[in-house]
Amino acid sequence: MLYEMTIPQFTKMLGNLERILDKAEQYAATKKFETEVLLQSRLAPDQFPLVKQLQIVCDTAKLCTARLTNQEAPAHQDNEKSFSDVRHRVADVKKYLSKFSKKDFEGAQERQITQARWEGKYLLGEEYVQQHALPNFYFHLTTAYAILRHNGVDVGKKDYLGELPFKK
Repeated sequence: MLYEMTIPQFTKMLGNLERILDKAEQYAATKKFETEVLLQSRLAPDQFPLVKQLQIVCDTAKLCTARLTNQEAPAHQDNEKSFSDVRHRVADVKKYLSKFSKKDFEGAQERQITQARWEGKYLLGEEYVQQHALPNFYFHLTTAYAILRHNGVDVGKKDYLGELPFKK
């Protein structure tokens, strides 16, 4: 169950993010400004800029997966300066996620998940996914979307949601 809640969703939404970033680059080219302006944009002065939002989206997906499966997540230096750098990071995380199967998640529901900032407290795997990882992933993804939308990038709900598995 945790595999289905994480890997397919993280992968899909990171793919949607790649297409949203395409639109952002096209927008900057059309308006003739450097894309780095967008990467440093934020919705509020006390909020992380777009580049940090994107880093956290990637980190949440890879670290959630690593914690649930007792694997090592790829390291990233948080030094992205361009859309190309961000794209590389997103692609790297998608490649990492593609290596996992349902079998890797066996026992993950009851695994104790902790982080240094939780000061010795933990959540069980299922709680961690439902109460922390997915909300955190979507919070930062939505904030990144909102920053781009606020700056005039022509993105909408269909860009955010991507393809849906409709049935006939």
